[in-house]
Amino acid sequence: MGNFERGVSVKRPNETMIVLVAVFVGSVFGFLIGVSFPKLSLTKLNITSSLICNFSNVANEIRRNSSQIGGDAMTPPIESANNSHQMQNMTDLLKIWVPSNPRGAETLPPGIVASESDFFPRRLSGKPNEDLTHIPKYLVTFTVGYDQKNNIDAAVKKFSDNFTILLFHYDGKTSEWDEFEWSKRAIHVSAYKQTKWWYAKRFLHPSIVAPYEYIFIWDEDLGVEHFDAEEYIKLVKKHGLEISQPGLDPSRGLTWQLTKRREDSEVHKETTEKPGWCRDPHLPPCAAFVEIMAPVFTRDAWRCIWHMIQNDLVHGWGIDFGLQKCVEPAHEKIGVVDAQWIVHLSVPSLGNQGESENGQAAWRGVRERCKREWSTFQRRMENAEKAYYKEKGIDPSNITKP
Repeated sequence: MGNFERGVSVKRPNETMIVLVAVFVGSVFGFLIGVSFPKLSLTKLNITSSLICNFSNVANEIRRNSSQIGGDAMTPPIESANNSHQMQNMTDLLKIWVPSNPRGAETLPPGIVASESDFFPRRLSGKPNEDLTHIPKYLVTFTVGYDQKNNIDAAVKKFSDNFTILLFHYDGKTSEWDEFEWSKRAIHVSAYKQTKWWYAKRFLHPSIVAPYEYIFIWDEDLGVEHFDAEEYIKLVKKHGLEISQPGLDPSRGLTWQLTKRREDSEVHKETTEKPGWCRDPHLPPCAAFVEIMAPVFTRDAWRCIWHMIQNDLVHGWGIDFGLQKCVEPAHEKIGVVDAQWIVHLSVPSLGNQGESENGQAAWRGVRERCKREWSTFQRRMENAEKAYYKEKGIDPSNITKP
């Protein structure tokens, strides 16, 4: 009896252990089946092939979950490196880099790049594509002071609705111009005591004026009784002029013979000057030349000229001798329109606002700077050309023009 009791006492723990192990194994098995259940097809489940296959899937799932929760401790190093490499390749593939985009916009898809703008006013509400009922084709700018308001009013009325009107105000007065009806649809830019070419360099970037076929950059003291802007455009198109100006009435004085209005022609492109002034009949000031008081440019010509304008040389003296570098052949594409002519009234409004130096009148200080800027511009152009030819290994003196 004692042996029997001892045998029973030994077997019961073993049976209990077996039951516990069976329960544990069953629980683990059930857990694994539960984890893998979303990946199993209920209609095609079989205990041999499908179950073994999904045990592999469960192991992979556990490794991925463990990686997310506790790092890569359970992920084989080679597999982790491959995944990382694949992800990097995907990231690199999705990066955008378009060298042909404008500088600074290389990381944008070309379809979203808006590289040009305009001076067209927009509404604050409504649909953008319904903002503009009429799109101007040309741009005219005047650099103005309020004292010249009547002259500017007369000039603006010579430009049709096909022109955007842009006023640069050097005296700080802008709202005062609201007495004119057209002022409410004009664009006004104000900076105290700045010149036309200062404004042009900062506000007439080629990408801003790109919508306009022609750009007029005019002074404020021009008489326009004999001028019509639409007729002027017809003539420059007819004669293929990319840079032009209206002829000047000779009775009010002239600086250059080429700008003198001729009564027997629509357009002229060359002239004769004082002896020794023209080393080449096809070069300024005998040809390929207009003055800076009332120039008119095509947008293509202006794109070149804007880059030629020096940021710190604000009066523009000397630029008119450089215009011929922006069109080819210059002596055929630069000209003076005689049939539409103007009068230079010579009112030095801005010039009188300069600062007096050494007891001289204010306008004398302005004039002295104008002369210095002309010399500086010529020197910079000569040095830039010499540097270019040197880099290319060219000696211009050895080249004979035909």
